Amino acid sequence: MPEITRWSLVQLEFPEDCNIILGQSHFIKTVEDLFEVLVTSSPSLRFGIAFCEASGDCLIRRDGNDEELVAVATANAEKIACGHSFVVVLRNGYPINVLNRIKDCQEVCRIFAATANPIQAIVCESGQGRGIAGVIDGFVPRGVETGEDVEKRKNLLRSIIGYKR
Repeated sequence: MPEITRWSLVQLEFPEDCNIILGQSHFIKTVEDLFEVLVTSSPSLRFGIAFCEASGDCLIRRDGNDEELVAVATANAEKIACGHSFVVVLRNGYPINVLNRIKDCQEVCRIFAATANPIQAIVCESGQGRGIAGVIDGFVPRGVETGEDVEKRKNLLRSIIGYKR
């Protein structure tokens, strides 16, 4: 029976004004299809995509409309180095704006995280390769929101971000 030979935490790094999406898909055309999903989502959205191919040439496939973000996504994919994983780095938009469209992409199997928080991928390795077992997204809770915190949350959503009326 094959065994896991090593566990590791991989810290993903991306610019402060960006969000990151980490997922798993199954086919070489993932990069092109994710590009189409993202580029048609918003004319102001800037992004980079990197996809770790798990068979054939086993290359990191990449694309995007912002060279800096393509480089950031590629650097994170190199650090993760897990078959059929993908990294999307977004600027001028949020995962909430594109996540359902990404999930509907026929190659996408799962989304591990979509966040602006510090994020670590939990990676396991065997004699065959590497895989993402999960993620650590952000920090532990510091308590339960108070009435004042509720008002701050509502103000953020309504006045600052504009996602609620």
